[in-house]
Amino acid sequence: MDRYIGKMLDNRYEILERIGTGGMAVVYKAKCHRLNRLVAVKILKDDLAQDEDFRRRFNAESQAVAQLSHPNIMSVYDVSRGGDVEYIVMELIDGITLKQYMEKRGQLNWRESLHFITQIMRGLSHAHSRGIVHRDIKPQNIMILRDGSVRVADFGIACLENAAQTLTQEALGSVHYISPEQARGDRTDARSDIYSAGVVLYEMLAGRLPFEGDSAVSVAIQHLSSIPLAPREINPEIPEPMELICMKAMASSLDKRYVSAEAMIADLETFRKNPDVDLDIELKDLHEEDVVDEPTRPIRVASAAHAAASSNSSVPSRRTATARDRDRRSYDDYDDDRSINGKQTVLIIVAVLLALALAGVMFKSILGSFDEAPVDQYVVKKVVGLTVEEARELEGIKDIFTIEVSDDVYFSDEYPAGVIAKQDPAEGVNRKGDNTVITVWVSAGEDTGVMIDVTNKTVAQAKTELKSLKNKYNLVIEALEEDREFSDEVTADFIIRTDPMEGELLKKGDTIRLVVSKGPELKEFAMPDFVGKQWEVVQQQLVDIWHLTCNPLTDVETVYSDRPGGEIVFQSIPETTMVKEWDTVKFQVSSGLAASTKTLDIQLPQDGREQVLLEIRVGDEESMQYSEPLNCSDMTAQVTLTGTGNQMVKVYFDGVLDQYQSQRVNFDK
Repeated sequence: MDRYIGKMLDNRYEILERIGTGGMAVVYKAKCHRLNRLVAVKILKDDLAQDEDFRRRFNAESQAVAQLSHPNIMSVYDVSRGGDVEYIVMELIDGITLKQYMEKRGQLNWRESLHFITQIMRGLSHAHSRGIVHRDIKPQNIMILRDGSVRVADFGIACLENAAQTLTQEALGSVHYISPEQARGDRTDARSDIYSAGVVLYEMLAGRLPFEGDSAVSVAIQHLSSIPLAPREINPEIPEPMELICMKAMASSLDKRYVSAEAMIADLETFRKNPDVDLDIELKDLHEEDVVDEPTRPIRVASAAHAAASSNSSVPSRRTATARDRDRRSYDDYDDDRSINGKQTVLIIVAVLLALALAGVMFKSILGSFDEAPVDQYVVKKVVGLTVEEARELEGIKDIFTIEVSDDVYFSDEYPAGVIAKQDPAEGVNRKGDNTVITVWVSAGEDTGVMIDVTNKTVAQAKTELKSLKNKYNLVIEALEEDREFSDEVTADFIIRTDPMEGELLKKGDTIRLVVSKGPELKEFAMPDFVGKQWEVVQQQLVDIWHLTCNPLTDVETVYSDRPGGEIVFQSIPETTMVKEWDTVKFQVSSGLAASTKTLDIQLPQDGREQVLLEIRVGDEESMQYSEPLNCSDMTAQVTLTGTGNQMVKVYFDGVLDQYQSQRVNFDK
């Protein structure tokens, strides 16, 4: 049983269940009893929590991370310490990690990859602008929500850019995604996150990691000294600018890498607007040039020995015990060589005999073949990319092969409509005899859909109507907070427009942007002076001219006054106060009747109660004019009331009507 489940942290966060475990912390689902919402609580593992210096730095840097606020960064609500427990409180996200998404989908197309990496870089740009470096960017730390938006999570080993490295070697980022400077143990900065994001982009595009190995050390060494295979060599459908952005982010040299997340976002946005753009990046310039060493040259042993003997021929030889031992070993080697040579002779004889036998079999086969008619062989030519008519007239096809066109509809992103997009058998295959039929599939062009109209609908309604198109063409539908706009025509939370618009073509992997209304932009102005004006005139102006709210039933009170009837004698917001459109203002309007006063003597109850609440209401609407707690020992209370004409006065003690002291009072006498 987990010792934290059921525990209350800081008398606020109730731990409900464990939902994840990392290298340095355990994540729990919890309920915040103060705000009545579900949250995620990350609690440091016991071994790290014992290091007081680590806890101090962790707390200081986590406080800095908690200041981050961006749609693409998981929100941190609280950083606290309950007894000996260090923990972080974060938003509880309903989604999956990018790693889980890639395992489910396999290799992502470049449009999906562009959608995800752009949001990742926006989140990192915000963090870097606040001096925070993540240092553990990997697909496991990227959350994908149900609406397709992305949250960068787990700043658990992040550090301030100008601070010392926070964690020990055990807490470094995953080795498959770490930058070369992290592998060397050098100081990291924002460019380290860019390198790791480049590896994530590489994995999305290529469907594999750039470096693999049997151990963490071997992978780290490759980050330091190897150049990964270009993504287009794995998947030729990746656009060249996308490959260049990925490889520049992964440049091993800091000087050749993107200098900032903003610089990478700029290239991503340029590419998104024009996939054929020339980014002025050369792949060969992104990596250090390898130093080619002179090849090692072998030394001829016999010549060297002869030269040594010649140079020493005139010098008396002093043979040491070591030399004699060397000679003895050479004689033994000579005997071994003779034995080996004998075995080699036997093997050579056996090989010759086998070769002769094989030659005989082949000779008989050749002689036998003279009795049979020769069979013609033909090599299949490439017809993909040609029209059917061009293929039938192609040299090497005409008068040899028969082109048969398949009736199947074959969509192709690579070949335009009317051109052969697939053939069977493939180019280079040999065919002989009568087996000379080539089946071809003619391209119907790229499989496309048509965007439907979802304007003036909520995001939920739009996603429901776009569901079939989304599933068929693998579309990404996003309604980002930064795309919301003010609108005087479209109600708040309803869609103003879409990109692409109604009637435009949809291709596989496209992203549909929903621009949602924030409602009209409220203007700010100084509150006018309405006192002294007739309510009937002001009531119409409030809506037509000033765009202010006032409910006549709840926000307007009729009062006695010596001012003419219907005249405004009070407004709740003073003149010249700055207000926004559709703010609520309240008024008091004169009844046209001047009020008179009457003083009544009220007998207090003598039933044993020490204190009683006296309330007096006047008029048919029972306007409360008096409400005070009184001591019953005073026997009576004098109360002055205001009114006009003959009004009903009702007396209540502790909320109970006193029928004997309730009476009609003529205020005019």
